[in-house]
Amino acid sequence: MTNYTEKDFVLLGERDIQTDTNFASQPYWRGVFKRFFAKKRSVVGLIIVLVIIVLAFFGPLLSQNGYRDITSVKDPETGKEIVARGLDPQIPWLDKLLGKEADDGLFADKTFLFGTDDLGRDLWTRTWYGARVSLLIAFVTIFIDVIIGMTYGLVSGYFGGAVDSVMQRFVEIANSVPRLVIVSVLAIFMPKGIGLVIVALLITEWIGMSKIARAEMLKIKEMEYVLAGRTLGASNFSIIFKDVLPNTVGPIITQVMFSIPTAIFTEAFLSFVGVGIMLPECSVGSLIEDGFNNITTLPYQIVPPIIVLALLMLGFNFIGDGLREALAPKLDDM
Repeated sequence: MTNYTEKDFVLLGERDIQTDTNFASQPYWRGVFKRFFAKKRSVVGLIIVLVIIVLAFFGPLLSQNGYRDITSVKDPETGKEIVARGLDPQIPWLDKLLGKEADDGLFADKTFLFGTDDLGRDLWTRTWYGARVSLLIAFVTIFIDVIIGMTYGLVSGYFGGAVDSVMQRFVEIANSVPRLVIVSVLAIFMPKGIGLVIVALLITEWIGMSKIARAEMLKIKEMEYVLAGRTLGASNFSIIFKDVLPNTVGPIITQVMFSIPTAIFTEAFLSFVGVGIMLPECSVGSLIEDGFNNITTLPYQIVPPIIVLALLMLGFNFIGDGLREALAPKLDDM
């Protein structure tokens, strides 16, 4: 029999315990936040998108001209007000920096940062107002498509069998119809404009969301906590939307970030071909179409909307890439 004394024991509080901070537990979303902002490309994309959103909603307020207003300037010879048709971009501080002489003629009392179009409307105001319209269309349609597609995919994957088979055949049929055909049919029954663009996006953009949701459901529905919920008598609605849905948020958010630029580009394409936003309303696509028609006489007119569209596409894709890596990190990123 071994006899122990007090010297054989050391109090736990007196021991030097070191914690490995690399593997210290932390909340899931805090880890996502840290991994997302650790990527420079993700931060750059977020800054680009935020700057454009701020300019889209507050940029028009910086100009005294409305997006519909046909502005006028004083003729330096006669002193009369004339329509400011096709005035080149005028940036006073940049002209001063480059050593250019101040223009005492047409620009004596007005400044047009992006110039004016062929009808004398301020391109600065129209560019940011058009970006606002495009962003609103994209956000509204993607929000509705998330609800439709997520619900459809979760229900299809949860019940499986014949229900899943019938629902997926419908998805395949809907996915096989070209988007331009859908738009052409809608244009017969609907007036051209924002309504047609939104309906066209609602019909086509939910399919990708439903596939993501169905794949996540097929992966999760056989897990222990779902089986435990069934055993305890939980309803199908409760299992789908309370147990499974919270665990599919990551892939859904990533899909949303990639769907927003697709929606913006689709709106721009529809407006460019003449079935989207109609004058005097404007969007990024309609501004590009208008600039393309005047590219030989006013080549600068097409530049601002093209740059805004390119930056939006680039920014949202950078954010999507960052979220995909942050929500599903590899071992090297942990």
